Amino acid sequence: MSTAGKRVGFASRLCFPIVALLATLAASLAHAQQPTLEMWSREGCPYCAEASAYLDDLRQRRPDVRIVVYDIHRDPAARDRLLALSDQHRVQRPGVPSFLIGGEFLVGWAGAEITGQALESLLAGAAPASPALPPRVQTRLFGEIDARALGLPLFTAAIGLVDGFNPCALWVLVFVLSLLVNLKDRGKVLLVGGTFVLASGLVYFAFMAAWLNVFLAVGASRSIQVALGALATLIGVVNVKDFIAFGRGFSFSIPDAAKPTIFARMRAVLQAESMAGALGAVIVLALLVNTVELLCTSGLPAVYTQILVARDLPVSQYYAYLALYNVFYMLDDSLLLGAAVATLRMSKLQERGGRALKLISGVVMLLLGLALILRPQWLHWGGV
Repeated sequence: MSTAGKRVGFASRLCFPIVALLATLAASLAHAQQPTLEMWSREGCPYCAEASAYLDDLRQRRPDVRIVVYDIHRDPAARDRLLALSDQHRVQRPGVPSFLIGGEFLVGWAGAEITGQALESLLAGAAPASPALPPRVQTRLFGEIDARALGLPLFTAAIGLVDGFNPCALWVLVFVLSLLVNLKDRGKVLLVGGTFVLASGLVYFAFMAAWLNVFLAVGASRSIQVALGALATLIGVVNVKDFIAFGRGFSFSIPDAAKPTIFARMRAVLQAESMAGALGAVIVLALLVNTVELLCTSGLPAVYTQILVARDLPVSQYYAYLALYNVFYMLDDSLLLGAAVATLRMSKLQERGGRALKLISGVVMLLLGLALILRPQWLHWGGV
């Protein structure tokens, strides 16, 4: 081969890697210039599902946009990055879905016409539409509350209220108050009855805190959800049965064997020689009654605390929600106490009232149990 031919061959061999390198650089540059939309979501989050459906439509309309979706439960690195971005952008309450386009970070989903338009404005290089997110209120105890769907706070109040209308708990309080009103002394009724209500609330709070710590230790796995759903469904069926056939067959109620001990403690309250003795006796009575009632009341607190743990909140907010739950749990007791103090009269809890309470509790337990088994996403709201 001539010298010129060798030179041409060498040049050709040299050109191929140069061309390949240039093509790679061009592709990398094009990829770098390609707009990227990242979304952080979580399985079971209904807002995330709406946002994902919107992004599926966006992929069809904007094939030039690179869309990446992370699941923070399956990808710990993605969760850590979301928390870092939230901290960087001074988001006090990280949540899902969250979006990142370039340097812009958005949290929450208010529908395609609001958040979706904000995202497309950012992709087009314009400022996001305002408002991009649903109205929110920042609270010290419960974090950021979405006014579009109050979610967990409202759910907490409702379940606590239903749990409070429990025949087991009301039976004892009504009986205690019916004895106290015979003293014809509003001050003593308020002090002794109020001590019973307060002690009962503190014991119940401690009981729920124990459930909370169990779920924090073992996690909120799908198998635990199904097991709790089955337990709630069973309790719900038994309570509905009690409405239909009150006092017959198996029941979640205070056993007859425990009632003599409770009656003895009630007499000790009335027969105490001093107010200090009466208050001590009523505190012991509250401890005894709430311990005996655990079988009667364990269903709703267990289900609620499992739902609460699934939110991945700061520890302080867990206990704030337990406190809110207990405020509404004790609301009916407080109203009964107020009525007894005002009128110095208290009627016994009749069978008709007990059956109605069993029906309400049973229906709520059934609905929660079936939701945990079949549609757990209905019981989740936003939150990282």
